[in-house]
Amino acid sequence: MVENGTIVTDFVLMGFQLQAELQMSLFFVFLIFYLLTIGGNLGMILLIQNDLHLQTPMYFFLSHLSFLDICYSSVILPQLLKTLGTDKTIITYECCATQFFFFTLYASTECFLLAVMAYDRYVAVCNPLLYATAMTPQTRLGLVAGAYAGGMVNSVIRTGYTFSLSFCKSNHIDFFFCDLPPLLKLACSDTKPQELVIYLFGFLVITTSISVILTSYLFIIRAILRIRTAGGKAKTFSTCASHMTAVALFFGTLIFMYLKGNMGRSLRKDKIVSVFYTVVIPMLNPMVYSFRNKEVKEALKKALNRMKVSQIQ
Repeated sequence: MVENGTIVTDFVLMGFQLQAELQMSLFFVFLIFYLLTIGGNLGMILLIQNDLHLQTPMYFFLSHLSFLDICYSSVILPQLLKTLGTDKTIITYECCATQFFFFTLYASTECFLLAVMAYDRYVAVCNPLLYATAMTPQTRLGLVAGAYAGGMVNSVIRTGYTFSLSFCKSNHIDFFFCDLPPLLKLACSDTKPQELVIYLFGFLVITTSISVILTSYLFIIRAILRIRTAGGKAKTFSTCASHMTAVALFFGTLIFMYLKGNMGRSLRKDKIVSVFYTVVIPMLNPMVYSFRNKEVKEALKKALNRMKVSQIQ
């Protein structure tokens, strides 16, 4: 980490580098998105905890998904808002590494959790009589703990290898947070050995999760096709539709960002994609699970009715 013989102790996040008026407009847009993300996901967690009809394994996993969305958007969005408000932000080397670590932790854990949720749907659809005995509270906790443990291992390795590089070309990060692609562009040493390990673990996390998801849904689709009535097929499929939407949005952007390597890529495109999965997706997930899920909508109506009654009294 040396630049002209001087130890680089901080980085400068350049953000979007737009006109001042446009930056302020984006500031208020992203602030609204962040408030919606926190409100929507926190509301989902509280709704699941307070409604007896949502005390099932599927909603237990969904509450952890909402928790992860709050966490990893909170790792990025406050920094993004600060950068938009001041045009650029100075961040210490230690803070940059910490941000990278926690963002990787939460994103990796979400990959594994989405795979766990797909497995949960497989058990519910393909083995409904065994669902209660298969998805006991101990099993749920074990699956969630495994997701967090997998995310932790991936985060420790990727952070360690990324920040073992020497950053001496510049300390200006042409991005709005400490992410892998812009950091690799600042390295003055050969990055191929580190990149090999970093992208290998990213590949393993994504492909392992996707393999579990695809296998689960192949069995689910086969089970749905065996249902004779159209109404039965639609009802069974509807229990999986929200999860399939969340999977498509999340993994689509991750594959674009982290599995295509560092050669010949545009940071401008990366910024747009990063905004989508760090800002937009965490905000959309509660809406996807609310609008496309009958049980959540009914629980929300009950909660709103209780609030109206309490206000009247």
